[in-house]
Amino acid sequence: MSYVGLGSLVMLNFFVQLLVDALCIRLAGPIGYKPLLVAAQAFSVFGLVLLGVLPLFITPVYAALVIAVVFYAFGGGLLEVLVSPVVDSIPGEAEQKPAAMAILHSFYCWGQMAVILLSTFLLSVLGLDRWYLLPLLWALVPLVNMFLFTQVPVAPAIPEHQAMKLRTMLKTPVFYLCLLMMLCAGASEQAVAQWASLFAEKALSLPKVLGDIAGPAMFALFMGTGRVVYGIWSGKMKLHSYMLFCSLLCVLCYLGITLVPYPVVQLIACALTGFAVSIMWPATFSLSSARFPMGGAALFAVLALMGDMGCSTGPWIVGLVTGSAGEGGVFRNLSLFLSGEYSSLQAGIFVCIVFPVLFVLTVLGMKKSRDKKQPV
Repeated sequence: MSYVGLGSLVMLNFFVQLLVDALCIRLAGPIGYKPLLVAAQAFSVFGLVLLGVLPLFITPVYAALVIAVVFYAFGGGLLEVLVSPVVDSIPGEAEQKPAAMAILHSFYCWGQMAVILLSTFLLSVLGLDRWYLLPLLWALVPLVNMFLFTQVPVAPAIPEHQAMKLRTMLKTPVFYLCLLMMLCAGASEQAVAQWASLFAEKALSLPKVLGDIAGPAMFALFMGTGRVVYGIWSGKMKLHSYMLFCSLLCVLCYLGITLVPYPVVQLIACALTGFAVSIMWPATFSLSSARFPMGGAALFAVLALMGDMGCSTGPWIVGLVTGSAGEGGVFRNLSLFLSGEYSSLQAGIFVCIVFPVLFVLTVLGMKKSRDKKQPV
């Protein structure tokens, strides 16, 4: 399969998740969290099973992959929207909720590492010709989760008549700061994460396959570590201060990737970017929930929608600028100024520094507008 085909599957996955984000604005309140969480796991199981089975019986194989992606992306989109408000609704001290949110989102990173490392190991044992067994094995995870969600109590969604209306939130200026923070969080993360394998490959002189493993795994390790650090020591640091520190560190990491011509330094900066962006997404959820406690699932759905848009926008801008710089376009001079081995790519990442810079400014804006009684 061509890289264009693989990229199209990624875009399809992203599009379906955006659609689910939008649907959850209306669905979560009337239906409730628990049925939708069980359904999310069921869609994930079905999609992964189809991913392992359909390509063996349907031609062209690409059509089989499209069908599978739609189903597991639908499940993943539901989980993205629903799990955070469920954790946020667990009774407890308001000061502890940002820490719980950070720990929750760290498991995204540990899951990413597990998929990368275990899948690589299993492929080496089973052989590449038996790749279809992998999605069948990974389907066991959401299958177990589906059973567990049927057994545990889940806090009900805020009743629709009590929930804060989206149009009311849209009339509040600070809501737009929350949306901008989510956009910048997704863009800041993905603009660098997708190139982590290249930095590992060049800095460590690894073959491409090992670079594809080491780079994303290292990025995920540092991102998960940053979330756990705040989760454990949140009582000793203020959330706004930690967010400001991480976003400033992110700006420095972008400069290290783009302005320093040494691959080892670029790899270190790339890994530290994982740490720097770690708190952006969960902290924005926590701050937004604290500002709009009756926002409910609609609030988290809109935030997830903006975050996913950022995850798409960042890499898209990197690709656009990289192509323009490499073909003598408007960013050619920037590429010449950077003059590294991958100056065109560095130019693309350098332009995306606007996202962590904007995040710094929005954190300062949130801090300025914060109610003095606000716990976070």
